[in-house]
Amino acid sequence: MLEAIASLGALLTNPTALLLMLMGTCVGIIFGALPGMSATLAVAVFLPLTYTLDVFTGVPLLLSLYIGGISGGLISAILINIPGTPSSIATTFDGVPMARRGEGGKAIGTGVVFSFLGTCISVVVLIVLAPLLAKVAIHFGPYEYFGITACSFLLVAGLCGKSMSKGIISALLGILFSCIGLAPLDSSARYTFNSVALKAGFNMVPVLVGLFAFPELLRMVQHKAAAFEKLSVPKVKGFGFSLKEFLGQTGNLIRSSFLGIAIGILPGIGSGVSNLVAYSAAKNASKEPDKFGTGIMDGIVASEASNNAAIGGAMIPLLSLGIPGDSVTAMLLGGFILQGLTPGPMFFTQHMDIIYCVYAAMFISAVMMLVLEFGGIRVFVKLLSVPTAILLPCVMVICVLGAYSSTSTIFGIWTLVFFGIVGYLFSEFDIPSAPFILGFILGPTCELYLRRGLQMGRGSFLPFFTSPIFTVIFSVAVLFVLWKTVGARLVSRFKNQRGGRAA
Repeated sequence: MLEAIASLGALLTNPTALLLMLMGTCVGIIFGALPGMSATLAVAVFLPLTYTLDVFTGVPLLLSLYIGGISGGLISAILINIPGTPSSIATTFDGVPMARRGEGGKAIGTGVVFSFLGTCISVVVLIVLAPLLAKVAIHFGPYEYFGITACSFLLVAGLCGKSMSKGIISALLGILFSCIGLAPLDSSARYTFNSVALKAGFNMVPVLVGLFAFPELLRMVQHKAAAFEKLSVPKVKGFGFSLKEFLGQTGNLIRSSFLGIAIGILPGIGSGVSNLVAYSAAKNASKEPDKFGTGIMDGIVASEASNNAAIGGAMIPLLSLGIPGDSVTAMLLGGFILQGLTPGPMFFTQHMDIIYCVYAAMFISAVMMLVLEFGGIRVFVKLLSVPTAILLPCVMVICVLGAYSSTSTIFGIWTLVFFGIVGYLFSEFDIPSAPFILGFILGPTCELYLRRGLQMGRGSFLPFFTSPIFTVIFSVAVLFVLWKTVGARLVSRFKNQRGGRAA
């Protein structure tokens, strides 16, 4: 404890570190808010700069970029219906309807506060339960990881949209597109049609921006509607919500934060998935699930609390096991290596001063994120009044630049256009996009652990059921499908019968 206080004091009395953290948080928010940019890109850009800094300055800078980048995605997600990062996809579901009702300030205020709280909760869990949770995660094998990813597909596909069949089709299409390129394990080329560009597969950034940004832009051009000009810009008092509304979200906050932490711990999944799963869980637990997607606080709270909580979760395997929890912590691992450090089981015994510096930096960065985004709420809300004739070209240019910068090739721009058309067709046929993104993100991970599990079982699925964790997850998935297909019909029939008797 004395070392923790000493590390916090050293960081607070280091003006260079604080200034760089303030800059990093601000830059991270900007990168997160700009469509096509991301927290990963922000950390990657600044990673070389940390080589000339000491560990107590460079690591806090990278952490501030991480926290600011994940939270910043809520700004564009709410204001222009384009998630700046994959972690804010679910924020659009309720944030945009709130903004269109003239409650953009309340939507942003809700996202900012619960992003802050989700981060703080995850850091507390990181401090208290890191060794225990790391021991649990290290015992997960191919069977468990395959079960988790497959169950995630069903959960999101079933709860996003009115039709479970359309959700499953969307998820399967996402998995199909994720298979394009070199296969895991044997690196054989699949669906490349002898194209060198396709061998690397589709980059996540142009796929995300194309699927979510272009359909919105095309609809606005098609209807020639100045959507942002018509929205009212209300004055924001405080964070835009009352104490009663805040207290009413306590259960949602705790559930979503711990879901984010749990998903963040699992290597390769991260906040891009946690916000979708937490949103689905909040909708499933709600007494009024039909209101989700119409513009309620619950959806924003679930998405933003979980995606920021995944930060602390992703740091657990990084610090304890040396295994990155997501793409950003992979960059952070590179930052530690640049400083001559190797995170792992011995890190907690040999470098406790650095561990406590990480804890302190995460708390301070969360506070900076809260202050910066709160101070900019009025500025962000005013973006709603920007004329469409000015906003559309600017957003289009940013999207194209983001797609190009992520791949450094023209192929990234063609990917953006292609998935823009796919996203537009999805919206026309009422097919949800969230399962597609989940399938695209988790497809390679699911396939990798499936093939590893089949190798261990010599081509048989039976050994999968020797894992108690996989058996439980599989059972939950089966029960969920039965509930969505059979149970929902029985409940509807029962309600109709009661209504007929009452009449």
